[in-house]
Amino acid sequence: MTAPRNPDAPLPRVPAIEIPEVGAPEVLRLGARDLPPVPRGHVRVEVAASGVNRADLMQRLGRYPSLEGFPDRWPGLEVAGQVVAVGEGCTLRRPGDRVMAVVGGGGHARHAQLPERDTIRVPDGLGWEAAGSIPEVFLTAWDALEKRGELGAGETLLVHAVGSGVGTAALQLGRHLGARVIGTSRTPEKLEEAARLGLEEGVMSRDRDWASEVLERTGGRGVDVILDLVGGDWAPGNLKVLAPRARWIVVGIPGGREAPLDLRQLMGRRARIEGTVLRARPPEEKTALAREFEDRFLDAFDQGFLRGVPGLVVPPEDVAEAHRRMEANETWGKTLVRWSGPDG
Repeated sequence: MTAPRNPDAPLPRVPAIEIPEVGAPEVLRLGARDLPPVPRGHVRVEVAASGVNRADLMQRLGRYPSLEGFPDRWPGLEVAGQVVAVGEGCTLRRPGDRVMAVVGGGGHARHAQLPERDTIRVPDGLGWEAAGSIPEVFLTAWDALEKRGELGAGETLLVHAVGSGVGTAALQLGRHLGARVIGTSRTPEKLEEAARLGLEEGVMSRDRDWASEVLERTGGRGVDVILDLVGGDWAPGNLKVLAPRARWIVVGIPGGREAPLDLRQLMGRRARIEGTVLRARPPEEKTALAREFEDRFLDAFDQGFLRGVPGLVVPPEDVAEAHRRMEANETWGKTLVRWSGPDG
C-alpha cells in the first residue's frame, strides 16, 4: 500500500476506467480522473478489485443514467480494497481496514471515496477477488429473497440464471435460509458449476419446457419464490410455476422489459410480482442494508458457509473483453477488474 503524504488531500489523476462515448465494448479505455479531499463521514479506499455488472454494460450503451453526482463516463458500482484515509467525523473505519461496498458510481478506479457507513468489513482470510465478488450480488439477492420475497425455511425457491453473479449468491443464501433451491441455466456447464456450489436441482432452460420440468420436480405444486434475473418472454413460464401465494421478484431484465402476462393466473394463485433494484434507492436505505448485512451474514462468510464466487478476472486494460463476454453470457459467477494495489 502506498499512501499519499497527506492521505486525505486531493488525489490528481487517479487511474479509472472511462466511457468516453456511447458504443461497443471497444470504446472503454483506461483514463484518469481527479479525486477531491475526503469529505466528512467518508473514507478513501485503495481499490483491489471492482465488480463488473450488467448495469455497467447498459451505462456504456447510454441506457442506464448514472446517479446525481456520478458522471456517466465513470462506471463501477462495487469495490473491495483497503482504507487509506478517513474524513472528519469517521468512527467506524480507520486506515488499514479491509472493506467492500456498493458505490453510487466510479468504482472502476484505483481509488474510490464513499460514506464509511456504506462499507462492509472484509473477513480475515478472504482474498480480494472473493471480497470483490460479494457486495452488489449478495445485497441484491438477500434483499430480493428475504426482504421482498419473504423466503422462509422449508419453502421452494426458483433461481433463474443460477450461474450469474446474483444467481450464485441467491443459491447460497436460499440454502442458508433453509429453502429448497431449483436453478435454471442455458448451459450444462453452468449447472455443473452450480452443483459444486451446492445446487441439488438444476434445470436446463435453453430450447426446453423448463416450466413443466419445475412443476414435475415439485409434484405439480410449483415454487414459493421466483428470483427472476431474465424477464421478457420467460413470464408465461413463471406464471405457470407459481404456487399459491407465491412471490415473483424481478431483479434483472436482459431478456426484455416487456412481458406477456395472463393476470387471471396471477389472481387465481393469489400471487404477487415485485420489482426491485438497489441503485436508485435513497442513500440512507442502502446504508441500512449494508449495516444489517454485516451484522447478519459476516460470520457466515468467516466460517465458509457463504462465499464470493469470482469468475472472469481481468486487469483494467482488458475490461472491454469482460464486457464482451458478459454480453455473450459466457461468464460464470462474478466478473471482476483486478487493480494492482493492496497485496497485489
